[in-house]
Amino acid sequence: MKLSGRQKEIKLLRSLLKKEEPEFVAIYGRRRVGKTFLIREVYKENIVFECAGLHQKDFGQQLENFWLTLLEYNDGVKIDTLPRTWLQAFAQLKIYLRGLKGNQKKVIFLDEISWFETNRSGFLAALDNFWNQFCSKRADIILVICGSAASWIIKKVINNRGGLHNRITTHLKLAPFTLKETKAFLALHQVQLTLKDIAQLYMCVGGIPFYLKDVKSGKSVPQILDDLFFIPQATLRYEFTNLYAALFKNYEFHETIVAALSTKNKGLTRSELIKATKIPSGGGLSDILKELIECGFVKIIYPLNKKKADALYRLVDEYTIFYFRFLADNKTNTSWIKMTNKPTYKIWSGYAFENLCIKHSQQIKKALEIGGVITNEYSWIKKGTKTTKGTQIDFIIDRDDNCMNLLEIKYYNAEFEITKQYAAQLREKVQVFKNTTATKKNIFLTMLTIYGTKINEHYLGIITNQLMIEDLFV
Repeated sequence: MKLSGRQKEIKLLRSLLKKEEPEFVAIYGRRRVGKTFLIREVYKENIVFECAGLHQKDFGQQLENFWLTLLEYNDGVKIDTLPRTWLQAFAQLKIYLRGLKGNQKKVIFLDEISWFETNRSGFLAALDNFWNQFCSKRADIILVICGSAASWIIKKVINNRGGLHNRITTHLKLAPFTLKETKAFLALHQVQLTLKDIAQLYMCVGGIPFYLKDVKSGKSVPQILDDLFFIPQATLRYEFTNLYAALFKNYEFHETIVAALSTKNKGLTRSELIKATKIPSGGGLSDILKELIECGFVKIIYPLNKKKADALYRLVDEYTIFYFRFLADNKTNTSWIKMTNKPTYKIWSGYAFENLCIKHSQQIKKALEIGGVITNEYSWIKKGTKTTKGTQIDFIIDRDDNCMNLLEIKYYNAEFEITKQYAAQLREKVQVFKNTTATKKNIFLTMLTIYGTKINEHYLGIITNQLMIEDLFV
């Protein structure tokens, strides 16, 4: 896999090589997003020790793995005694590091950091001692810790209240590729697709480099998706089995929550989640939701009134959504072409495109020339009653300059046309929104489609501006 994109991250990490002081770097992000690959590529000339924690292994196995890895780096010189504690293991690492010649930066890379910390192992205390008593005194050291359990790193290291408090000098959350970065990544691998096809692929797997690397050039999107999901040897067909289990302890609860969220496109409130999952309210549920948010699987969307009780937890991980829509109950190994003929596809595609747009809100703001304006973004729903009709707005950009953009998002395979009837529906929707929210702000109704919206009398009568798929790729 070739290094693509990540220009800001590469620049930041390389700048640390020029500093005349030690650095303690924490890098985190969801599974398969390319953290390890990025670190290895940027620091390939500087890594003097790299070790990864072992998934679901005990203290003794973690310690032995660390020791055996150190033997490999120590140029064949045997360290006689297998350490019995993490303090002894880091003491052996110090001996090795002291023997290295030269003043160039030396990178110590500890991957999947959370897996090292087994019950009562003392790993974090030893890591604290290693940094405070050794690394912090050496201007040539960059200590890099990395992991997919983002919430663990934030809680246990970045926000640590013990010896590691305020020790991290640089922390970096590695996000999935944007559409622009995805296009560049595919082009680097000689995959040439239209913007619509790239968007559709993104709607299925997101901007995850590990998922995108198996896309073959010269194939259509249906062929690509068959290779990834539907043929017997499909590379991502069983990814869900490992996805949450590799990230979280008691991962069954995380899977239960995302399964519940997958049934409601717009999301669920906390009380609705409790009812749907039977998971009791309390610290445990709060921690699970926080972990899912930190790792990028779930997004919390606050309503116009900003009441926490009305906040929606929305599933935004593309692969997880795709899994529950098309893979979880698919026993026939059908093809993607057959899937697109089912009503499930139409429902999913509209929601997935809306999700894609919400994730690219910064690109939308740039296209609207409001990139520097402070905004709050959310969806809006008014439930119907026996006497009034309900309505919803896909995406609202609530601006600090006394304006709001109400976006109508349409996943349509041709130029979209606003009819007289649809224009009347839009007017009614805007009026209901104004009456319900009592907003005094200027309302700009904005269309966001794949191939644009035809400018006719109905468009001119209600639409302020329009965006197209190209605007999401900036």
